[in-house]
Amino acid sequence: MDLIVATVLLRPYVFAFLAAFLVAGAADLGWRRTLVFGATVWPLAWLSEFASTRVGLPFGLYHYTEATRGRELFIADVPFMDSLSFTFLAYAAFCLARAAAGRPVSRTALATTAGFLMMLLDVVIDPLAVRGDRWFLGHIFYYADGGSYFGVPLSNFAGWWLVGTASVGWYVYWSGDGELGSGRGWPVRGARGRRGAVGPGVALYYAVLGFNLAITAWIGEWLLLVAGLTIHAAVGAALLTWPRSSAGFTRARSGGRHRKGGEAALRGYR
Repeated sequence: MDLIVATVLLRPYVFAFLAAFLVAGAADLGWRRTLVFGATVWPLAWLSEFASTRVGLPFGLYHYTEATRGRELFIADVPFMDSLSFTFLAYAAFCLARAAAGRPVSRTALATTAGFLMMLLDVVIDPLAVRGDRWFLGHIFYYADGGSYFGVPLSNFAGWWLVGTASVGWYVYWSGDGELGSGRGWPVRGARGRRGAVGPGVALYYAVLGFNLAITAWIGEWLLLVAGLTIHAAVGAALLTWPRSSAGFTRARSGGRHRKGGEAALRGYR
């Protein structure tokens, strides 16, 4: 218990974002589904990190220095706070993907897009974390062979896209809804009849992004800051126009009462 308390005190920003995820998720999915979402994402994230520190898959080969062992909780050689972060990052990306769709979408399209958006957060997060010795994160890990993108290998981003897609995909297939879409019309079975409230989750996405960009500016990594701002500005502009594009998501086809119930719910929102 003392080590858990020490972890919270050492990484308060992580647990602040985690609390925001729980509150936003409860309003969006209901408490049970929010907890299931976290319980779905965290084991896969931890396993991916554990494997990457040994065989380099899926994120590329890296190692934790364990400089903070005894000051924060580790599970094997992976800091608990690191794998825990995937829960709120995946949820925030999940909400932004739903908001960007603007209409019901297939599970596969939703999961793939959420994974991509989660990876885009890491385009800012990971290069900053590599420089953790220059801010309060600390020098907690390093890539064995460095990397071409501000010290991060491109394989890391492919791994984030894969893990993000798998995490969200596992959840949305578990959820059992025939169609998943935006906050304007997402039937959520088991959430007391409420439609999805994606706004707080989208705000969480940009809060995490803003936090990391602010730290990037604080340590004077101006080129990394410009790269992050440019990438996310371009993606943000694309997301704003996506709902009006016929090349966007495709409607999922599903049978049974879930499809009928979802369609009825959507008609009620229009």
